[in-house]
Amino acid sequence: MRSIDARIVPAALAAVGLLLLAAPAFGSESSGAEAREGSASAAVSDARAVEIARSVLAAMGGAEAWEATRYVSWRFFGRRLHFWDRHTGDIRSESPARRDREGVERPALLVLMNVHTRRGRAWENEVEVLDPAKLGEALDLGHQMWVNDSYWMFMPYKLLDPGVRLRYAGERPLADGRPADVLDLTFEPGVGYTPENRYEVYVGRDSGLVEQWSFYAEASAGEPQFTLPWAGWMRFGRILLATDHGEEADWEIAVHDTLPAAVFTSRDRAATERAAPSP
Repeated sequence: MRSIDARIVPAALAAVGLLLLAAPAFGSESSGAEAREGSASAAVSDARAVEIARSVLAAMGGAEAWEATRYVSWRFFGRRLHFWDRHTGDIRSESPARRDREGVERPALLVLMNVHTRRGRAWENEVEVLDPAKLGEALDLGHQMWVNDSYWMFMPYKLLDPGVRLRYAGERPLADGRPADVLDLTFEPGVGYTPENRYEVYVGRDSGLVEQWSFYAEASAGEPQFTLPWAGWMRFGRILLATDHGEEADWEIAVHDTLPAAVFTSRDRAATERAAPSP
């Protein structure tokens, strides 16, 4: 997978710094029955694509293991830190201060919110945002970052979600030459922030796992904006997750049996330091 041209990685990361890839809203997760049977997308997806998506889910641990995985945390390309209670929808998202592509300084942002209700609290540079209008903007930005960053982390578990359309696009080689089945992934109108996006998802024939994806900002585009790996698959708790998305960065991925309540209620960073991963 390292044979992918590393020069495209910085451009891809510059894009995703602000660009929100078309990700279904994780606040409305499909049920376990839908994930197992593919009923959510079977009506708009071809049978071969649905079969491969089901096999990918099984290879990663299966629907029951994914359902049982409650607490997860990760650092998006070593930058934004997220904690997610998948059962309640509570999240903690921490984004460091940065300079955007226009050269504007953006403050450090901490968001504690529920992705179902979109209600929560936010701090900019450690000062709580109390103005209702500004709080709404901060929560919306936090939700957008979480949707984007969680899709980069968990996309293979979302292949059969409502609003996802899959089409089998045939066999093609991975960057290292091994054969892969390619799924063409698009979205129904109104799904996510950018439903016009399209992906080509490469499933390794020998591994049964997603090993590469190509991103198209417009479904009709002829060339992808980037092609990046899904590599370094490792077990966390009962599920498999990819640890390498094309840059030398530590995603600090963890699955937790439990988390202190303060992770989702307090701005105190000490709460996250007490969040021990599952063995």
